[in-house]
Amino acid sequence: MRISRLTPWATGLAAASLLLLPASATAGQRTEAGPAAPSAPVEASTLSSASASASAVDTYYAAAEGKTGAALKTALHDIIKTQSKVTYDGVWNALKVTDQDPANPNNVILVYSGRSQSKSTNGGGVNDWNREHVWAKSHGDFGTATGPGTDLHHLRPEDVTVNSTRGNKDFDMGGSPVSEAQGSYTDADSFEPRNAVKGDVARMLLYMAVRYDGGDGFADLEMNDKVNNGSAPLFGRISLLKQWSQMDPPDAFEQRRNQVIYDTYQHNRNPFIDHPEWVASIW
Repeated sequence: MRISRLTPWATGLAAASLLLLPASATAGQRTEAGPAAPSAPVEASTLSSASASASAVDTYYAAAEGKTGAALKTALHDIIKTQSKVTYDGVWNALKVTDQDPANPNNVILVYSGRSQSKSTNGGGVNDWNREHVWAKSHGDFGTATGPGTDLHHLRPEDVTVNSTRGNKDFDMGGSPVSEAQGSYTDADSFEPRNAVKGDVARMLLYMAVRYDGGDGFADLEMNDKVNNGSAPLFGRISLLKQWSQMDPPDAFEQRRNQVIYDTYQHNRNPFIDHPEWVASIW
């Protein structure tokens, strides 16, 4: 029997630009607002840069403006399908940049474990970190082929043992605690990530469902509300993932990651990080 551990959520998102990322941001952590500090003067050049960044993102999504439902999904697919490809070997070095610990440039943050670990310990050993496919590569049988198999928007560093425990399970609530991934749980047919990355997981899966629609020679990846999807090109549970996306809105680490992938590697974006409200507009 599944054990529900949902806690009250934050449902609102700050209206600040998604591209203004504090250098001291900590992955997966949020702090309560304290008393307002005296405002420091803001340089005109800073305001200009912020405005330019927001304008660039607006321009990127211009073709999706005003659309909802299936029309929005199609428009976003047409936007984000234009991307550069990364080889599977190249993913190693890319993750060392996209998932760098803001507090320690020599480390990466492991997605489910939340542990900060040396970049140099990537590999296949018991305490190494490796490349976790959040959309499990067997769901659609795309393996590590360039395309969905190497798409950085759903690839994250994770402890080798935790990665194996997660396997190709769908996402759901409940189960037993996962060793080396405090706050994560698993059972025979599902995996529940820690609260601080529940929204991250949801937005990565939803990106994949929009980006890969069968037009690149790969399977049409879609969401459903089931577990035990096995090798079908499906992932669940969408009803829960929608809740996770709302309860855990994009934080500075996730926003920075999206920008680095856009600027340096694939030159496409995860629209659900830039516009979390589009989750409910499509699903």
